[in-house]
Amino acid sequence: MPIPFIIGAAAIGAGLFGAKKAYDAHETNERAERINRSAERSVDEAKAKLEKSRNACQKSLEYLGAAKLAVLNDAVMPFVRSFKKIHHVDLRNSEGLDELSKFNISKDELAEMEEMGSLAESMVSGAVGGVAAGALTALGAYGAATTLGVASTGAAIAGLSGVAATNATLAFLGGGSLAAGGLGMAGGMAVLGGLVAGPALAVMGFVLNSKAEENLENARANRAEAEKIVAQCETACTMCDSIKSRCDLFTEALNKLKSQLKAAVLTVEGIVSRYEDGSGKADFRKFSSDEQNSLAAACSLAKSVKSILDTPILKENGELTSESENMAGKLLANR
Repeated sequence: MPIPFIIGAAAIGAGLFGAKKAYDAHETNERAERINRSAERSVDEAKAKLEKSRNACQKSLEYLGAAKLAVLNDAVMPFVRSFKKIHHVDLRNSEGLDELSKFNISKDELAEMEEMGSLAESMVSGAVGGVAAGALTALGAYGAATTLGVASTGAAIAGLSGVAATNATLAFLGGGSLAAGGLGMAGGMAVLGGLVAGPALAVMGFVLNSKAEENLENARANRAEAEKIVAQCETACTMCDSIKSRCDLFTEALNKLKSQLKAAVLTVEGIVSRYEDGSGKADFRKFSSDEQNSLAAACSLAKSVKSILDTPILKENGELTSESENMAGKLLANR
């Protein structure tokens, strides 16, 4: 075969081989790009889902905080005022109820109720500053005595949002949009019981170049990182949903007990008005058995309210407390 034809055939073969390599690189780059787009989409969807759960969780904490304020202001404080007018109270010998001694309100319990109720009244009336959403979130997350105790020591009520913001969980719950860097993806901020979000995807798109295999490896690494982030978002969603469910249960119970306690207080106020002396006091020893039992019932309701108010929903690390789990069991059993 003449040499020019041999050279020409070799050139054509080399050209075809080069074209095949270029086509393969193009296909590999497109595959890498598809993987990157899929990874980015899955992360965006997970973040949106978590944002929705986070918002719902925060609202439930705020609603619980508002319910605590309402029951303190509308029911607990009126009960305290009526109870303080009664002297010589001794429920141990009342008739018609079992274990009445446990319904007795101790001086310390009454003083704590009065302090919490008084501060709640001031918050509701606006006498000590606005009730910021952060304050309601803190009040919903923690025991009322603990949260209101922080305020009573000198911190402004409106400033409780700052107190809450120092907590990793509430900082997350009250934080900005996830799209703006929530979950601390860049900084690795711990949220919700030690959950740590991984870093943002290292490369979400790339400039096509001749290193197609390297691009594909980077895309696969992005996909693996996206899967981790999606799993963490799912865990955070589950925790947010659990917190929300517990808050909703406590809110429901407090609203129900508030109505019952308000009705009981009206009964007690009527009894007290019948026995008030010149000093505004009423002697428990003059009450009939039914009247003594009515007071015992009001005390029982007040103690039930206080036990819920004293139960924190969250630990400082963001986990649900065992106390709230035990209380939730009792509330569900009494539904």
